[in-house]
Amino acid sequence: MSYRLLSHLSNGQPRGGVAVSETVYDLPRPWTSVLALLQDWPKAKAQLASFAKAPKGKGTPLKKAKLVAPILYPGNIYCAGANYRDHVAEMDRAQGREPGPTMKERGEKPWHFVKTSRSSVVGPLARVKLPAFSKAVDWEIELAAVIGKKAKDVSAEKALDCVAGYTIANDLSARDAMRRESNPPTSPFHYDWVSQKCFDGACPLGPWIVPADALGDVQNVALKLSVNGTVKQDSSTSQMIYSVAEQIARASELMTLDPGDVVLTGTPAGVGVPKGTFLNPGDKIDAEIAGIGKLSVEIKPPL
Repeated sequence: MSYRLLSHLSNGQPRGGVAVSETVYDLPRPWTSVLALLQDWPKAKAQLASFAKAPKGKGTPLKKAKLVAPILYPGNIYCAGANYRDHVAEMDRAQGREPGPTMKERGEKPWHFVKTSRSSVVGPLARVKLPAFSKAVDWEIELAAVIGKKAKDVSAEKALDCVAGYTIANDLSARDAMRRESNPPTSPFHYDWVSQKCFDGACPLGPWIVPADALGDVQNVALKLSVNGTVKQDSSTSQMIYSVAEQIARASELMTLDPGDVVLTGTPAGVGVPKGTFLNPGDKIDAEIAGIGKLSVEIKPPL
C-alpha cells in the first residue's frame, strides 16, 4: 500500500504526518516534520514503505484532519517559465503573434524564476488575500516536484532520482504588476517578478506529497483547474516543452538543489490573462492532478 506525506494541525500546532488509505498517522520517529524527513530521505523512504504496510500508533480519519501545506516550509521554490506548448501558443495569440518555434526548438535551455517560501506558501482550503496593489491576479496549476536528494550538476537521465515526490501548486500571479511601464521594454528593470509572483499566499501547495514511484510516468499526467466550478485549464504534462528531468538537470547546473526545495514545472493553457478575466473576492479555485488529488483555495478581499 502506498502513502502520502502531509502536514496537519495537532493541538493547534503543525505536525508532519503520513496518510495510509484514509487515516493520518504521525510520522515515524525520529521525524516530526516533513521537511526534516526529506532531509533524511534515503533512510526515510525505506522506513515509510514498511510503515505503510503496517501503520503504528493512533490514527485520525483523513476527512477530520486539518491539513496545512505539506512542507512548512520549502527551502527554495523554483518555477519554470513558459514551459507548456499550449500555454505559450495562447500567450502568443493574445499578443497578436502567430505561435512559432518553442525555446527548446530554438536551442535554448530551461529557465526558472523564484517564489518566496514562508510568505507565499499556503495549504489546502486557505483563504488567500488579493494583494492591494493588483487588480489582475491569475491562476496557474502546476505539477510540483519535491526534492529529496541533493542535486548538483545531475544529468537529465538521473535527475528524477533526486525527486522524493510530487504535489500540486497554484502559481498565483499578479499580472498587472509584471511590468514597470515607466521603464522601456529594453530596460533590465522593465519586468518585476517579485511583485508579480511573491505576494502573501501566492503559492498554494498541497494537499499532500505523493511518492515519486507512485505517480508513474510523470510526463503523462492530467491536470485540471476550475474557478467556481467552471473549468479553465484542462491539459496534460505531455504538453511540457522541457521535461521535469530536463528542468531539474538545468537548475542543478546553476545551483545546488537541496532536500525540501520545490520545482514548479510550468502551467498549461487556460490562464486568465489572454481573455482579461481574473480572480475576484469569494472565488474558489480547485486544482486537480491525476494521481495526486485536489488542492482547493478561496480568494478573500484585500485589507
